[in-house]
Amino acid sequence: MAYLSDEQLAHLKQLLDERERALRADLLREVNEKDEYMDVATEIPDPGDSSFANLAVDLGNAAVTRDLTELRAVEAARQRMENDVYGVCVSCEAEIPYERLKVQPTADRCAPCQEHYEKTHGDAMRGNTM
Repeated sequence: MAYLSDEQLAHLKQLLDERERALRADLLREVNEKDEYMDVATEIPDPGDSSFANLAVDLGNAAVTRDLTELRAVEAARQRMENDVYGVCVSCEAEIPYERLKVQPTADRCAPCQEHYEKTHGDAMRGNTM
């Protein structure tokens, strides 16, 4: 992590903090919306209303899962900062360029290793990408 300056690390930490706040706000909104649709879905309304409400609940669940996954990635990035391995690729141990970290502060792989990982792991596309 020595290749990142204190200023760069502070900026990346700020980006992680901002993203965490946004994710927590999104999660709160998504859970509240899900509860509203659950109320509609469990009433005995028009079948069309119930169908839409069920779809909305399913989409809400997917959004919550996506945001929780990203929130875990933010926490993992903070752990890497604390352990002085932030910005080091978990696959090849090369330095992850600052420009990549500015765009994706939770990145744990350099771009070539991330591309390889996504090609060789079918479920990799569900998480963060390049």
